[in-house]
Amino acid sequence: MSFPMNFLWGGATAANQCEGAYDLDGRGLANVDVLPIGPDRFEILAGKKKHFKFDDEHVYPAKKGIDFYHHYKEDIKLFAEMGFKVYRFSLAWTRIFPNGNDEQPNEKGLQFYEDVINECLKYDIEPLITITHFDVPMHLVETFGSWRNRKLIECYERLCRTIFTRYKGMVKYWLTFNEINMILHLPFMGAGLCFEEGENEEQVKYQAAHYELVASALATKIAKEIDPEMQIGCMLAGGVFYAQTPNPKDVWAVRQAEMENYFFIDVQARGKYPSYAIKEWERKGIELDITEEDLTLLAENTVDFISFSYYSSRVTADQTEEAEKTAGNAFASLENPYLSSSEWGWQIDPLGLRITLNDIYQRYQKPLFLVENGLGAIDTPDENHDVADDYRIDYLSSHIQAMSDAISLDGVDLIGYTTWGCIDLVSAGTGEMKKRYGFIYVDLDNEGEGTLQRYKKKSFSWYQRVIETNGEER
Repeated sequence: MSFPMNFLWGGATAANQCEGAYDLDGRGLANVDVLPIGPDRFEILAGKKKHFKFDDEHVYPAKKGIDFYHHYKEDIKLFAEMGFKVYRFSLAWTRIFPNGNDEQPNEKGLQFYEDVINECLKYDIEPLITITHFDVPMHLVETFGSWRNRKLIECYERLCRTIFTRYKGMVKYWLTFNEINMILHLPFMGAGLCFEEGENEEQVKYQAAHYELVASALATKIAKEIDPEMQIGCMLAGGVFYAQTPNPKDVWAVRQAEMENYFFIDVQARGKYPSYAIKEWERKGIELDITEEDLTLLAENTVDFISFSYYSSRVTADQTEEAEKTAGNAFASLENPYLSSSEWGWQIDPLGLRITLNDIYQRYQKPLFLVENGLGAIDTPDENHDVADDYRIDYLSSHIQAMSDAISLDGVDLIGYTTWGCIDLVSAGTGEMKKRYGFIYVDLDNEGEGTLQRYKKKSFSWYQRVIETNGEER
C-alpha cells in the first residue's frame, strides 16, 4: 500500500469563494468581497488600484458565491458520500469579528462554523480549518492599512483565541494563513495591501509579511496552550522551478526564485529569518520593525506540519523579457515546451508534483499536507445534467500517482490530500464561475445567474472509488 492507512483524503474550499451571504447575520465587509469580475480585478489584486466599496459598474461574485451558507448540509452530505476523511474550509474573519477589532465576537458567526464543524463530525469527516484564506476586514484595511500595521497582530490574536477556545476538542488541524507567499504577488487579495504613489512597495510587503509571520507564531503558541493536541500548519503556493537552459545564470535565477518562494516557510518551520533574506534586505535598504520579542516568538513556536498548493511547475531564466510566457497560479512562468496546458494556460506537470514534494520534505523534514491541487476547466453538462469530465480524472489520477511515488519510492511523509474546489466555486484569480474544479457541478454562471442546483460529475464516482481503495484504484 503506497498510501498510509490513516491517509486523509478529501477536498478544499474557501469562505470567500463559496459562502456568499456577505451581509447576513452580522457579517462585516472584507477585502475579498470587493473584488469584481473583469479586467479591473487584476489591478486591485496587485494593490495598484483602491477599490474599497461596491458600485453599480461591476459584478461582485463573492457576494453570492455558491451560497454554501445555506447549502452546507447538502454539500457536506455529498462530500461524505464520496467518502471524505477530511474537509478543508476557511473562516470568514468578518463573520466572527465584523470590523476585525471588535471587543466581542459575533455569536451568529461562531455558531455557523460550529454547525459546519458538527456537520462534518457527524460523517466522521476531520475538519481542516484555514484561519484566514486571504480575508481581511475592510475596517482594518481602511483604518490601519491592513497588515502594514502591527495592530493587526493583536486583532488576529483575538480571533485565534476565540476560535481555538470555541472549537477545542472539535478541530485538530489548523492552517494560519493561506498561501502566505501570495502577499508578494497579489498584495491586496493576499493581505489587503494597497500602495501609495512613490511608496517602497517591497518595504511594505516584507513588513506586512513579518507581522503575519509573528501572528502565525502567536497562533501556534495560543493553540498549544489551549489544546496541546491541536496541529498547526503553514501553507504556501508551491511548485518546482525549472531553469530554461543549463546556463549557470538561469540556474541561479531558479535558486533566487526558490529563496523568495520558501522565505516564509523557512521562518515558520525553522523559527528564524534565513541569511539570504537578511542580506537581500540590506542590499535593498529595507529596514523592518522587528523586535527581540518577535524573534523569540518565531523561534519558540514553529509549525507542526507544512501544507501547500500545487497546480503546475514554473520555468524561469536570467533574462525573461523576450521569452514566451504562460499563465499560472499568480506566478508568471516561461512556457515549457515539454508540457501541455489547461484551458487557462496553466501547464500540467504531475512529475513536478513529485519533485515539489521531495524538495519541501528534504528542506524541512516535517510532515506534508497537499491541500490544493486541481484542474480548472469549462464543464458542459448534457440535457441530463451529466458532466463527462474525463480530463479532470486524468489530471488528478496522474497527480495521485506522483504522490504515491513520492511516498512509496522516495519516503516522503505525506499525511493528506484535499483537491481544490471539490465543489464548483468562484475562481480567486479571475472571479469566474466557468473555471470549474469540482466533482460537483453548481448551476451558476459568471454573472451570478442560475438555480444553484448541485449535480454529480463523472469524477464524483471516480474519486469515491479512489478514497474507498485508499488510492490503489486511480
